[in-house]
Amino acid sequence: MFELFKDGGVFTGILLVCSVISLAFILERIWALRRNRIMPPELLNVLNRDAEPVEDAWLRSTSESRPSPLGRLILTMLDYRAWPRAENASAVEVHARQEVVGLERGLIVLEVITGIAPLLGLVGTIYGIIPLFGDFGKAISGDQVLIAKGIGAALNKTLLGLMVAIPSLVAWSLLNKRVEELSIDLSAHCDAFLRRNYPPESR
Repeated sequence: MFELFKDGGVFTGILLVCSVISLAFILERIWALRRNRIMPPELLNVLNRDAEPVEDAWLRSTSESRPSPLGRLILTMLDYRAWPRAENASAVEVHARQEVVGLERGLIVLEVITGIAPLLGLVGTIYGIIPLFGDFGKAISGDQVLIAKGIGAALNKTLLGLMVAIPSLVAWSLLNKRVEELSIDLSAHCDAFLRRNYPPESR
């Protein structure tokens, strides 16, 4: 493994930086996309309760005390409570899109690293092989082991690029799926809140 980094040059350094950035965003998104952080249990317990609508003042104070995407959407629904349900739902939909954008923050970085890491590795490999072919004629009558070692060292950059890209791709796919699931849950809870808090004639 040490050989991957030894005398790697600028391309290896760039790939190492990409790997650190990728790991940082993966860990940050895993922490940020915890279900309890997106939808605090206190709010879910109220929204999932089959009872009369909870008092607005209590719901507002609870949402403000526990900042979260669900809490902010509830505050939006309370702010537009005087509006007809259809208009309230439209306002919530706009704010929900903004919340989803926030949940996706950083995923574009993983997507970019997934795309460029193999390419950087390939460019590094080509950059390392080109000088070797300049001395290939000498190597035919001399020590060919040096050429073989040089090609092996150059190919290490391609391997390193794949080692950076593959985990980033897996994390990007899983985190995108996580955002999709959380978005669906948020939409379902908001819809349930609106149905419960608007009388049939105002729908």
